[in-house]
Amino acid sequence: MKRYERFADDIAELIRSGVLGPGQRVPSVRYASQTHGVSPSTVFQAYYLLERRGLIRARPRSGYFVNAHAPRPFCEPQPQAPASESTDVDVSGLVFSILDSIKDPHTVPFGSAFPSPSLFPLQRLSRSLASASRAMDPRMVVTDLSPGNPQLRRQIALRYMVGGLMLPMEELLITNGALEALNLCLQAVTQPGDLVAIEAPAFYACLQVLERLKLKAVEIPVHPREGMDLGVLAQTLDKHPVKAVWCMTNFQNPVGASMPEAKKQELVELLKRHQVPLIEDDVYAELYYSQQAPKPAKAFDTEGLVMHCGSFAKSLAPGYRIGWVAAGRFAQKIERLKLMTSLCASMPAQAAIADYLQHGGYDRHLRKLRYALEGQQANMLAAIARHFPAQTRVSQPSGGYFLWLELPEQMDALKLFHMALAQGISIAPGPIFSPTRRFGNCIRLNYGSPWGDGAEQAMETLGRIVRSF
Repeated sequence: MKRYERFADDIAELIRSGVLGPGQRVPSVRYASQTHGVSPSTVFQAYYLLERRGLIRARPRSGYFVNAHAPRPFCEPQPQAPASESTDVDVSGLVFSILDSIKDPHTVPFGSAFPSPSLFPLQRLSRSLASASRAMDPRMVVTDLSPGNPQLRRQIALRYMVGGLMLPMEELLITNGALEALNLCLQAVTQPGDLVAIEAPAFYACLQVLERLKLKAVEIPVHPREGMDLGVLAQTLDKHPVKAVWCMTNFQNPVGASMPEAKKQELVELLKRHQVPLIEDDVYAELYYSQQAPKPAKAFDTEGLVMHCGSFAKSLAPGYRIGWVAAGRFAQKIERLKLMTSLCASMPAQAAIADYLQHGGYDRHLRKLRYALEGQQANMLAAIARHFPAQTRVSQPSGGYFLWLELPEQMDALKLFHMALAQGISIAPGPIFSPTRRFGNCIRLNYGSPWGDGAEQAMETLGRIVRSF
């Protein structure tokens, strides 16, 4: 990361945390240069970058000021009390009915689970795909079955190493997206009827996997900043025969929470005492807004109990369906399950991403993607402040592309979904994130598309509908 980018991140953090509020003047170029020991040109570059991200703006002969549309602090959503007992999972009917209704490309995609394809280097990826396909050895059809393309696995292992985590390649298995990795992990450590501890709220795909595998769920509350409640998890492990824990430790979907490093270490130690495996769903790990990538819980695993699942779908190649798992002690079992189900992930797609990681400028793309998402978050937060009731509670994650809104108690999120859809706006209603259909006054909004007049008008319309309840 260049010096001006680090300085821009420092100022952005002051804005995010509320130290610099909307309309306040940021340090002058001369003062910032003298105080931080950087050149005036470095400060100018940083301020130009912050302007592009929508966080500050220049006033003629007055300096730079925090944009009036920059995010302001909101009250955060409140974690709900844990469900008292485990439950069977039956959510697919509700989830499919909602997902089927938002496929119209003219619908404003606040309910989508994906960022806009326009944010990804698809043309450059196409060149990697063409080049890698021409160079493919026909013998790879046999040699590169599970665990997957060795060049891609090597590139993934190198990215772990840069993050301070040394993993043997033998532990890495390439899958058809992270969802297959998560499915395989659950199959490796559970049997039908077993109990799995999950987050509350949890990503609806997690609930669908449990439903398909005929597993029971016990919900653990999620704090909007720090993630899963480890006190409740500890009590649950003492009381119930939990066979696995499924957890998003970074930028959790739908809330956006990220566990501090100390809490991740505490989580791993807790599960080690109980010898319960952790399935770490970390698909948003690359979408951080701070200077440093967050460590996964896997970084604190000394016994191979953590299965760390990642994907390129959210950071690089949404249509290529390439994910992976660093499977710890379960690597061989998961590899055999993979061979028994789908043999291998697409070989051309694996080769294309391996080529791109080596030659395509992945880190440069990620910096642009993070800056775009951070600016889009600021725009959506500002729109919520303008158009939604004052008592609205909103998460303010430091990465990813989702906001979790807790609306006034009288709100019916499912009814809101249908009313918004009639106006051409999709949202994700809270009940699809719980096997017990809780979070009836909550919604998840996706800010992963470039902001424009259409998004602003949709937020105004959505706020007006919310106020009508």
